Amino acid sequence: MTESGSQETNEPPPPSPEAADETLSFGERARRMLIGAPIALQDETIAHQLALIPFLAWVGLGADGLSSSAYGPEESFKALREHSYLAIGLAVATALTVFLISACYSRIIEKFPHGGGGYVVATKLLGPRVGLISGCALLVDYVLTVTVSVAAAGNALRDVLRQVMPFPESWVIPVDVVLIVLLLVLNLRGVKESVVALVPVFILFLITHAVLIVGGIAFHLGDAGTRVEVMADGFKSDWNNPSFGPLAMLLLFFKAFSLGGGTYTGIEAVSSSMGILREPRVKTAKTTMRYMSISLAFVASGLILCYLLWEIEPSASGQKETMNSLLARRMAEGIPGGRWFVFLALLSEAALLLVAAQAGFIAGPRTLANLAVDSWAPRRFSAVSERLTTQNGVTLMALASVGALLYSASASDAHAASGGHGGSDVIGRLVTMYSINVFLTFSLSMLAMTFYWVRTSRDPEVRSKRIALFATGTVVCSSILVVTVCEKFTDGGWVTIVVTGFCVALCLLIRRHYVNVAKRLSALYSDLANLPLPETRVERDPDPTQPTAVVLVSSWGGLGIHTVLNVFRAFPDHFKNLIFVSVGVIDSGAFKGEHAVEGLETRTESMLLRYVDLARRLGLPSAARHAIGTDAVEAAEELAHRVAKEFPRSTFFAGKVIFKEEGFLQRFLHNETAVALQKRLHFGGLTMVILPARVC
Repeated sequence: MTESGSQETNEPPPPSPEAADETLSFGERARRMLIGAPIALQDETIAHQLALIPFLAWVGLGADGLSSSAYGPEESFKALREHSYLAIGLAVATALTVFLISACYSRIIEKFPHGGGGYVVATKLLGPRVGLISGCALLVDYVLTVTVSVAAAGNALRDVLRQVMPFPESWVIPVDVVLIVLLLVLNLRGVKESVVALVPVFILFLITHAVLIVGGIAFHLGDAGTRVEVMADGFKSDWNNPSFGPLAMLLLFFKAFSLGGGTYTGIEAVSSSMGILREPRVKTAKTTMRYMSISLAFVASGLILCYLLWEIEPSASGQKETMNSLLARRMAEGIPGGRWFVFLALLSEAALLLVAAQAGFIAGPRTLANLAVDSWAPRRFSAVSERLTTQNGVTLMALASVGALLYSASASDAHAASGGHGGSDVIGRLVTMYSINVFLTFSLSMLAMTFYWVRTSRDPEVRSKRIALFATGTVVCSSILVVTVCEKFTDGGWVTIVVTGFCVALCLLIRRHYVNVAKRLSALYSDLANLPLPETRVERDPDPTQPTAVVLVSSWGGLGIHTVLNVFRAFPDHFKNLIFVSVGVIDSGAFKGEHAVEGLETRTESMLLRYVDLARRLGLPSAARHAIGTDAVEAAEELAHRVAKEFPRSTFFAGKVIFKEEGFLQRFLHNETAVALQKRLHFGGLTMVILPARVC
C-alpha cells in the first residue's frame, strides 16, 4: 500500500511472508492454500504476467467451442435419422458457419478492442436496453456453458470408467456437482493458473481426436466409390419420393443444421474477455480466433463425416453411450492398443469439457461485472478478490450452474417417468437452452454491426464487404435461433426464455433503484459541491498532538462534503486537524491494463487533494492519506491503523446512506463498508462514528 503525504519513519521493516503466515488464523491459512496468497498490486508488471498469450487464450476460451464436438455434431446428426446422406452437406455447412461467425467476431474485436462482447456491442450500437437483453442472454449462456460442459464431461467420464469398471447411473449428478466445486476453487486462484493447469488435457484432446478423425476417414478411402453410390441412391430416392421430396429434404437439413447450434457456442468468448489477453490485445485476440475457428471447423465437421462413414447411430441401450464413444470403439476394434486409444480419447474429451467450463467461469463473471459497472447488477459483482478474480461472480456462476444441472436432471427424470427417454436427455435439454441464448446474442451483435456499417461513411469498398459479412451473419444466426426456439420450445426452450426475461426484469429494477438513489442524493446535496469558500488557505501542517477528525471518503461530491460539515456540527470547536482518507478499489472497471493501478492511484490522490483544499479554505490544517486494494474494508482498516499511529488523538468518521424503510434489497445493493469497518476499528481499539446521509 502507498500513502500520499507520508514522511520517512524509523519503523521496523515489514515481516517476512513466512512470519506473516504464522499470524494468520487456521481458516485464512487453509484459504490461501486453496486459492493462493494475495497478489502484489503495486507490481507494474502484474497485468502482463497474468495476461494470456494466444495459445493459452485458445486453451482457456477456445476449449468451449472445441469441446462442443462432444455434443453439437451428435445433436445435429441425430436429427437426420435415416436420411444420413445429408451429413456431407451438414459437415460443409458446419465448417462454413464456424468461419463465418469467427470472421464476424474478429471484426467486432477490431471495433471494440476493450472487450465486453455482445453486451458492449449491442449497448453502444443499439442502445442500453437492447444491450441489457444481450448481456442477460450472455450471462445465462455462460451459466449453461459451465453446466452443459460439466454434464457432458460426466457422460464422457462415465464412458471412460465403463471401460474398466461398473459406473452406476446414480453417480453422474453427484460427480458433476463435485466437478463444478473443483472448478470453482481452481478459478478462485486466478485465470492464468486455472488455464495453465489444463494445457496437457487440451493437447491430449487435439492429438487423440486428430487421430480419430483422420484415421476414421482414411479407413474408408478404399470403399469411397461404394459410399458415394449409396449416398447418391439415398438422395435420389428421397428427391423423387412424392411423400418426401426436395422441400422436405431442405427443411430436414436446415432443422439438423439448426439443432447443432451448440457446435458454435464459445466463439464469442474471446471478445467478452479481452481484458485477460496479452498486449497487443487485438492481435492476440485475432490470433486466438484463428486457432479456434480452424480447430473447431476441423473437429466438428470431421466427426459428422466419420459418423456417416462408420454408420454410427445413437445408442438406444440403457447404457446411453455417446456417439463419440461408439465411433472410437468401432474404429479401434482389432487394432493393437485400441482399447487404450479409446480410453485416452474419451478421457481427453471428458477433461476438455472441464476446460471448456473455464470459458463460462472466465467470461461469465466479466459479463456480470460489466453489468454491475453500468448499475444493471449489484455493484458488489464488479469487485475483484485479492487474487484479481471476480470472486463474487465466479461463486454465483458455480451456484447457478449447480441449480441448472439439478433442474435439467429432474426434468429428464420426469420425462422418463412419463414414458420418454431419460438420463441422456439432460445433455439435449441443456444444449437447447444453451443454444437459444447464444444465438440471441449472436443475432443482436451481427444486427448491430450491420447497422453500424450501413450508417458509416468510411471506405466504400470496406463498407460494402462488412455489410455483406454481417448481414449474412445476421440471417444465419437469426434463422438458427428461430428454428431452435420453434423446435425445442417445449423441451427446455421456454425455460431459457423465462429465465432470461426474469434476469432482464431484475436488472431493470436494480438500475432504477440506483438511479433513484443517485437523483435523491444529488438533489439533497447539490448545493454543497459549490459552496462559496474564502480565497485564503491555512497552509499549516496538521499537528499530531491535537484532536484529529479522520474522514473516509470515496469520491468528490455533496455526500462527502455533507459528512465533513456534519463532523463539525456534531463536535463544534473540538477537532483541530482534518485528515481525509480513501481506498482506491481495484474492480473490473478499473483493472484493464498494465497501468491500471497507477491510474487509479492518481485519480484517488487528485480527489483527496480537492477535500484537502476545502478543509484549508475552511480554516483547518489538513492532509490526505490513501491506499490501493481489492477489498475496501481490509485496505481501509490497515490504513486507519497507520493514520492512528501518526495522529494518536484521531476519531474516524464515515457517511452512510440511510433509507427510511431499509429492507434486504437496500442492504444487498448498497455495500455495508462503513458498518463493517466500524466493527473492525472498534475491535482494534479505535473510535469510529457513522454519520447518516438520509434518502427519503
